[in-house]
Amino acid sequence: MRAAVVGHVEWIEFVPVAEMPRRGEIVHADESWEQAAGGGSVAAVQLAKLADTVDFFTALGADEHGEQAKAELERRGVTVHASVVEASQRTGVVFLDQTGERTITTIGRKLHPRGHDDTLPWHELARCDAVYFCAGDADALLLARRARVLVATARELATLRQASVELDALVSSGKDEAERYVQGQIDPEPRLVVTTSGALGGWAQPGGPYTAAPLPPEPADAYGAGDCFAAGLAFALGSGLGDPAALDFAARCGAGALAGPGVHAEVVPLL
Repeated sequence: MRAAVVGHVEWIEFVPVAEMPRRGEIVHADESWEQAAGGGSVAAVQLAKLADTVDFFTALGADEHGEQAKAELERRGVTVHASVVEASQRTGVVFLDQTGERTITTIGRKLHPRGHDDTLPWHELARCDAVYFCAGDADALLLARRARVLVATARELATLRQASVELDALVSSGKDEAERYVQGQIDPEPRLVVTTSGALGGWAQPGGPYTAAPLPPEPADAYGAGDCFAAGLAFALGSGLGDPAALDFAARCGAGALAGPGVHAEVVPLL
């Protein structure tokens, strides 16, 4: 099974706090840590736990954080194909409260790969069983469509409209306005539209409601659960599972992301 991600990286500092600070308040944290994060990184790490190989097409800033992100992802089994941009790597801060909820502030411009960048081995996408697209331009999305299965996030609706490619699945959110999808917003309509609602499960069209997977005994934090779900869905569809079984597998990947702090992914059995 060969998979790929087309997306972005953010160098994130994670800060566990007893509760989110209110306006004007000072809160204390006993620790913090930094990781390569963002939707593309999360999905690539999840797919590295599942697929035989995973290629990650991205763009990185020409600074220390960009270098650190590439090195970390490669240590985690991801093959990184990155354009180096003369800009600062996008960074951010994530507050994690005691319930595991995350609150995110990103700093700087999102850097994403461009399909006309011939320094990247775009031809490799035609060899992939599944690709998850979470950031890039329309040319990159057109190239991603060469894969047997293409899954995308509704965060990139403008790019999806511009490229006008048929998606095997679109993952949207019933809770986050920035990730909401309404039928007819892109043409052609995706073969499968999935609207996630966290612990409530979600809704597939076609298919109707699906059930959330059981949470781990001691959930750590919710960061990256949505992109682990989407990566799991791409892997399952690329492996030949039908929609109900693929959604069940994706839900287990999303729940598994809560089992560890920060960017965390689990090895989930396909069946």
